Amino acid sequence: MAHRTSVVWDDVFTAYDFGPDHPMGPVRLDLTTRLARSLGVLDRVDVRAPDVASDELLATGHDPGYVEAVRAASLDPSAADPNRGLGTEDDPAFAGMHEAAARIVQGTVDLCREVWEGETDHGVNYCGGLHHAMPTHASGFCIYNDITVGIRWLLEHGAERVAYVDVDVHHGDGVERAFWNDPRVLTVSLHESGRHIFPGTGWPGDVGGPDARGSAVNVALPPGTTDASWLRAIDAVVPPVVRAFAPDVLVTQHGCDTHLEDPLAHLAVTVDAQRRAQDELHTLAHDVCDGRWVALGGGGYELVDVVPRSWTHLTAIAAHVPLEPSTPVPEEWREHVRHLLGREAPWRMGDLPADRLPIWVQPWQMGHNPDHPLDRSVFATRQAVFPFHGLDPWFD
Repeated sequence: MAHRTSVVWDDVFTAYDFGPDHPMGPVRLDLTTRLARSLGVLDRVDVRAPDVASDELLATGHDPGYVEAVRAASLDPSAADPNRGLGTEDDPAFAGMHEAAARIVQGTVDLCREVWEGETDHGVNYCGGLHHAMPTHASGFCIYNDITVGIRWLLEHGAERVAYVDVDVHHGDGVERAFWNDPRVLTVSLHESGRHIFPGTGWPGDVGGPDARGSAVNVALPPGTTDASWLRAIDAVVPPVVRAFAPDVLVTQHGCDTHLEDPLAHLAVTVDAQRRAQDELHTLAHDVCDGRWVALGGGGYELVDVVPRSWTHLTAIAAHVPLEPSTPVPEEWREHVRHLLGREAPWRMGDLPADRLPIWVQPWQMGHNPDHPLDRSVFATRQAVFPFHGLDPWFD
């Protein structure tokens, strides 16, 4: 059977724009689409241009009063309510904000519907993944939480279990909070420790509410975590708990701000490691839920060197046409970057030289070192969560 993949895109997505001095510049989305198109990746997918989500749909993840506050700020940015997280340094108000954010939500929900109803195998919305937005307020560059609304749609339309895996450098706090006491949703977040970075949450002992113990899984990574350690943490936690949970659908968030060049965080991961994690999560979706996979974007603030390459890899993997790290970046794309931004762009799709690939990762089953900060973090998570899933924290 031919594999089918849907990707959400329309040029109007660049309207999600907090202004020229904000780190989350919409150029990252435009450059990702241009790169994916120039490499022929978008020729292998169905591109979807979603409408603006209705207030009724938004209300499945947000308080109606908050939606009204976003609408008001969207019409008059000077009326933004900072008590709702609007008009702040992180989330400045801008004209058309409601429509821009609600369109992202609709895009993710459309993909969830297509995947669940069998119209497509995989769905990609790299404009989405806005995991910090809360029911009553904006947070961390996120106005509406497309992930929460998408997962709620799945639950309301027959999915019995949904697994959510978040590899953004920041804790996926908004999604975790939404499903904290819901045993139907497994939320797994691997992030830089909240001791060092926003939002300051996501500890190994945070394992879910009284009716859903073990449904929240948090790995708090030490600053400076590099490729092999980051991948080791993913391999040691994600496949075991997701397999044990046996979801009907896998939803993943691929914020690429784990990268060593990202200006807002302190991990040291390469595009090559991000590509490998994307590929492993894709394989996991095929192994555990018949390939039903919705892959989303998220953070990422190195707008030229990192975001476009990482999310082009994600789209290519979802389309079953993965790109090798040695693939040259098309000169037409590099020239566009020069013309638009006056800077040089990467010349190939990976960071590491060929003699450092593939990245070697020590399997957890070979043992762990309690004196190593990464291993201590991983084991704390396994010890806190694995018994809820019938897993042995030492060996499974």
